[in-house]
Amino acid sequence: MGFLLPLNYRRPAYVERPRSNDGTDGNDSDFSRTSSHVAPDAVAERAERSDRSLTSSSSVSIGGIPAALSFDKIIEGGTCPPCTTRDFLNYLKYIEHSAENLQFFLWYRDYVKRFEEANTSDLALALEWTQAMEDEVIARIQKDHAEKARKGSKPVTVTDVTEVFTDFDKASETRKPSAISEKDPFSTPPRSPIALRQQSTEDVVSIEESYRSQANEAFASVGAKAPFTIQPFRKEIDRVIVTYIMDRAPRQLNLSDREQRAVLHALAYTTHPSALRIVVKSVESALRLQAHPNFIRWSICNGNPARVFFARALGVGLIILSFAAAVILTLSKLGRGYRALAAIGWVLGIATLIAAYKGMCVVLHGMHHRHVRPWELFTAEDDPEDPGKGSFDTLGSSNSYEEEPWVIKYQKRNIIRKIFDREIWIQEPALRQIQDTIFVQSMICAIVLAGILTTIFVLVPGSGFF
Repeated sequence: MGFLLPLNYRRPAYVERPRSNDGTDGNDSDFSRTSSHVAPDAVAERAERSDRSLTSSSSVSIGGIPAALSFDKIIEGGTCPPCTTRDFLNYLKYIEHSAENLQFFLWYRDYVKRFEEANTSDLALALEWTQAMEDEVIARIQKDHAEKARKGSKPVTVTDVTEVFTDFDKASETRKPSAISEKDPFSTPPRSPIALRQQSTEDVVSIEESYRSQANEAFASVGAKAPFTIQPFRKEIDRVIVTYIMDRAPRQLNLSDREQRAVLHALAYTTHPSALRIVVKSVESALRLQAHPNFIRWSICNGNPARVFFARALGVGLIILSFAAAVILTLSKLGRGYRALAAIGWVLGIATLIAAYKGMCVVLHGMHHRHVRPWELFTAEDDPEDPGKGSFDTLGSSNSYEEEPWVIKYQKRNIIRKIFDREIWIQEPALRQIQDTIFVQSMICAIVLAGILTTIFVLVPGSGFF
């Protein structure tokens, strides 16, 4: 057993996820907390406070998380399984269902690096989006919303309903079909290799036009002008808008209406990384202050739910059996010293129960093992070279996993097999250190409680019934 953390160590507390901003509740609540008119200076002051809070959280480790498992260490690749960036992403995808935050954050880091390393003449067209410009846009958005709220909602008439359906029909007619829907394999004759390459190029162009068209619709929805298409990285920014920012995007970020409108105005003006400042603040704050502590807390658990439940049941069983043995020995004619034998069961049972309460199985911990996650178990069999590689596609499709093969396979797995599932050694030293500390804490508590119970039973006068 290696060096331990302080014995008063407590694992990270669970942090609740913020309320989703989709729908009217989230959007309206964001504006309801603001006054009818907010001066740009007040907006700038709030933004500066947010920056200071985020900076302090990144420089000081959160309670229960050692520096070796900090957010920056994980993102920079300075940790071992099961606390790597891939493990973090899998946790967000399969447990918290918010992988889009980390995917967007990783893309943004790479985008900033590529933008700074670029050496092309068109970079002069991508002007910086300053804090003053952002504050001005936010103040204007809040003012417009306050004016609409003061006017109130007018009654819906038949003419309004007719206009809505007319606009919907027009939008359906003008919307361009995707490149996938345009292809009909049953009516396409065999092509030569040159024709196939031309078709592939046409498909790429069609997809890019589709991204641009959808991005322009998003700009128009917030009253922003269509941007210059000759700006650097404009095609990539269009795809980011379609993937993460616009309504009903496959990986739509949990942004408030104010943040969504502000970033669309910024991206309509420039492709400079500073245009995404307001989104990055929100995403990074959610990752550092909510997702990361929950990931470390979850990683401490070395057994799957079935194994942890089994460990809890085993601990309760040992405690009950020890009580039964102590009562029997107290009622018998045997000497008082024999009653102390129940302490062995109490120590084992209480220690097992306390560790299981924190998600640990003491048997697995004795070997510093953990259960293989379900998606690791079956994905590794299907693709041993790169399991879960789709999650690292930062501009990919939806993060839905309900139809992945491992889901059905794991559901069909019987409970006994889940309890004794495949194990793997924990490579991360800092995580083993946390688990060692929790195990020692469990043993100390068990010894103290078992000592109290043993003292009570030893001091009780014997009955001598048998």
